[in-house]
Amino acid sequence: MSQQVFLRDAMRKLNMTRDAFAERIAVRRRALDTWLLPDESQEFRTMPEVVERFVTEILAREAIQPGSTHSAYKADLRDVIASEGRHHLLSVEQFTRESVGEFFRVADIMQPIARRQKVCRVLEGAVLANLFFEASTRTRVSFGAAFCRLGGSVCDTTGFSFSSMAKGESIYDTSRVIAGYADAIVVRHPEKGSVAEFAAASNIPVINGGDGPGEHPSQALLDLYTIETEFSRVGKLVDGAHIALVGDLKYGRTVHSLIKLLALYRGMKFTLISPTALEMPAHIVDQVSRNGHVVVQTQSMHDGLRGADVVYATRIQKERFVDESMEGYSPDFQINASLVDAVCGKDTIIMHPLPRDSREGANDLATDLNHDPRLAIFRQTDNGIPIRMAIFAVLMGVDTLIQRNMRDVSWKTPSLVGPDDAAFYAVGQDS
Repeated sequence: MSQQVFLRDAMRKLNMTRDAFAERIAVRRRALDTWLLPDESQEFRTMPEVVERFVTEILAREAIQPGSTHSAYKADLRDVIASEGRHHLLSVEQFTRESVGEFFRVADIMQPIARRQKVCRVLEGAVLANLFFEASTRTRVSFGAAFCRLGGSVCDTTGFSFSSMAKGESIYDTSRVIAGYADAIVVRHPEKGSVAEFAAASNIPVINGGDGPGEHPSQALLDLYTIETEFSRVGKLVDGAHIALVGDLKYGRTVHSLIKLLALYRGMKFTLISPTALEMPAHIVDQVSRNGHVVVQTQSMHDGLRGADVVYATRIQKERFVDESMEGYSPDFQINASLVDAVCGKDTIIMHPLPRDSREGANDLATDLNHDPRLAIFRQTDNGIPIRMAIFAVLMGVDTLIQRNMRDVSWKTPSLVGPDDAAFYAVGQDS
């Protein structure tokens, strides 16, 4: 296990910020920061062996304390998150807070592979069927890339009109047939509940890549993973955070899944900002409120964003509108540099599931924030690879084989994924 994975896992189990963790292990925050940097950073430092032993002792003591909520995780994660005893991923409701933490530990292990530093072939010979009955770029390519990074191969199909279902074939028949061809299936479908129908007809893992206005569990997992990562850097915990969700909250399946996942934490405040016609479904609001969290609904961007730790913007899901109009969705709902500078703090994290509509008059997340360090949308998409690798590894039962099957890459790889990452990772600009 790399020292970065070891330290992040320890902070997660102890539910500590970097400042609190550094104080607990009696080191300077600056030293801890250098141990957590990617290996390629010019400021990266190797953690002393005595620190590793001390942290291990702390975790051991915490695990055996009566009433500890951070006991050692013994169960097979594949079985813990199963859907009705079967190894599918259909909803974030399959997770508990503890299993989310263990799942993120697996994602941490995937980081060297996702960053093109290591190669792992544990899924060599396995085939993924990407069945996307709705248009998709990021999700489809991300799932495919994640499967390939673990050594598998991918078969893609995109669009309802090009599928046998356009000829009247049932979901059951399609799923049963594809299960005979592939070892895992990712499905995106325009109808809520349709992916669960695919799963009912399959004995291989089926993963929900988005079912209409229903859920998008892999997106919510990568969103929460991003929030944890960003918060760790600025010294915050997810517990007690103020999350502002903005835009189409009625049809935006990403926010439906994310708010349910965040509700696993303690003392959350959710501000839901949308026109009346696009408010979050009442049953989700009720579910979150019953868990003891504060939920505020408003149409005021200035009031809603003030004090938010995370601003999560969504685009209008025009493809899901039937008889509704977009009345009330005015330019006031655009999140731009002027608004953010006026009401948000210097550590506010700005997120978006993408794609964003960058055309004039779209009222989506503005491009004038592209070089603002608070904008996390590309770090967010980068996190989709380790998260989706972890999904495949867990559901296909190879998560414990990853570390021992890694080897160095043989090609010349970029030191950073994106051109704007150097400052974030404290890497010299000339690297």
